[in-house]
Order: sequence, then C-alpha cells, then structure tokens
Amino acid sequence: MSRIGKLPIEVPKGVKVTVADSVITAEGPKGKLVQDYRPEVTIAVADNTVTVTRKDDSKPARAFHGLYRQLVQNMVIGVSSGFTKKLIINGVGYRAEVKGKILYLNLGFSTQIEFMIPSDVEITCENPSTVVVSGTSKQRVGQVSSEIRSLRTPEPYKGKGIRYSDEVIRRKVGKSGGKK
Repeated sequence: MSRIGKLPIEVPKGVKVTVADSVITAEGPKGKLVQDYRPEVTIAVADNTVTVTRKDDSKPARAFHGLYRQLVQNMVIGVSSGFTKKLIINGVGYRAEVKGKILYLNLGFSTQIEFMIPSDVEITCENPSTVVVSGTSKQRVGQVSSEIRSLRTPEPYKGKGIRYSDEVIRRKVGKSGGKK
C-alpha cells in the first residue's frame, strides 16, 4: 500500500473541493485550481476529508495513487495559504526591480533583462537583491522560479548569480597564489 496515497487529506475551513467527471476542483480564498485525474484512481470527498483510492494493484495504479493524493494536497494548500519561493541575487551591481507586470534584472550583462510576469504568479522584490515568487499552484511557482534562476545560475568560485534562499552553493577554491 502506498504510504502517501493512503493518507487522508484534511480540507480547511473556507476551502471547497468538488469531484465531477474525472476532474477535481479546489476553491478557496486564494483562488481556484482544477486538475483532471486518471481512471486508475478514485477520489472521494466526505465531510472535510478527501481520500484517494486505487482501483487495482497494477504498477501504474500504484504510481498514480500517491501522485494524485499529493497533487490534491498541493491544490488544497495552494488555494488556502499559497506557495512562495524566495530567490537571492548575489553579485556586485546585480539587482532586481518590479515595475507593473515586468521584472527588471541587472545581472552583469550589457543589457537589462526584462522578465514578463505570468498572470497566475505574483512576483515582488523585498529589496534589490531578493525576489519572492508566490502563487496558488506549486508547479507554476517552481517553474517561474526556475526560469528566473536560469537567467544567471550561481557560479562556484564567488557565488555570483541567482540562487534559491535554501540552496547551498558548493564553493571551489580559486587558483593558488603561486608555484614554488
């Protein structure tokens, strides 16, 4: 039995979960998320609990069991409290700024980078060296964060670039002072 798949999902107050025609919908204070699911699993909503069960013990059904349970869990968390990822910009003269629906990044290139902010994600700058990406969908928040990070990945010698706040950059030693 799947250890993750068998766990019930508690639905907090203010969140409404509905299942119809192999589509699950979660609505809450932060927004609405929709996810379709495969016929190998069955999703049932009772009281304030969502349970995911599989139809048989085939390998695909076992794989989808834990997957869809976690996807529904992420939907419930997303519409109730949302997801955030913090990016740290490290480097002399490197900075970020949000104006309207565009994120402007100075990352040591000859030109300023303009990153269009998607409509389903919110991006704010706490200070010029910190970018916060937030939204209801965990997948979209992670995808947009990854796209921003890929504009200037951190290098191992000085650590310059864009990194996640919880990421640890393995530093390398530079050239030695001189040969003897």
